[in-house]
Amino acid sequence: RGKAAAIVLGIFLLIWTLLPVYNMLLMALDSDADEFTGSVWPPDPDFSSFASVWNEDYWLMAHFWHQFGNSLYLGVATMVLTVLIGSLASFALSRLRLRRSWIVTDLALLTYVLPTAFLAIPFVHIMHRYGLSDSLWSVIAAMVAFATPYAILILHQYGKLIPMELDESAKVDGASPFQVYLRIYLPLMAPALVAVGVYALLLAWNEYLYQYLLLSSTGNMTVAVAINQFFDSDEAPWNYMMAIATIYSLPPIAIYFGLRRFMVAGLTIDRKSVV
Repeated sequence: RGKAAAIVLGIFLLIWTLLPVYNMLLMALDSDADEFTGSVWPPDPDFSSFASVWNEDYWLMAHFWHQFGNSLYLGVATMVLTVLIGSLASFALSRLRLRRSWIVTDLALLTYVLPTAFLAIPFVHIMHRYGLSDSLWSVIAAMVAFATPYAILILHQYGKLIPMELDESAKVDGASPFQVYLRIYLPLMAPALVAVGVYALLLAWNEYLYQYLLLSSTGNMTVAVAINQFFDSDEAPWNYMMAIATIYSLPPIAIYFGLRRFMVAGLTIDRKSVV
């Protein structure tokens, strides 16, 4: 009974989760998406909305691929910087035996006490003071600031599972701390680094508020911000909007399924798998 109930609950949650996505696809394939018919599948599926997005032949999508590139740049830069800062910080905390290193970890986690929405206006003010308004790097700085504490926590806990004897053996052979970090620490931390990197990329990819507040020009807009223009126009077809949303959701899905094995290994801490 328990197993059957778990299966039924899992199926229900799966349908409940995928239902909005399926409805989004239906609207993208329906040329009359402004009038919801309630059909399970459009009687005449129309792929013209996807073709319009691909060819950028609608005025609200004239810079779609450039904005898609901005979103990709934002996500990758956030991922790289988060992994770099988080791995260096966790290496210093767990391998260099710093006194009272727990204070750094706890202070980093205190950034999650305040909701990120409360910090939006101070971030906008700071970026304006430093001349970073309407710059992708202003959003990258904000996303890295929010993703790094989580990265430090995960990498610090994972790094504790790597035996210190490996570091000591390398130092006996003349390895510097940077060589230990580069040749021992990073390779053994690969699963956790992938998990943290994917988390940071998805955080930046799905973020809207900071992108909306910090990016204003067409050349620096991301897809998340540009799609908001559809709501400001009386002539915006819903099928075009849903086609953009469908295409925009493909990279995170591909990343998840491509790196799922590493993410599970990174979040499931097992001492034997590390060493």
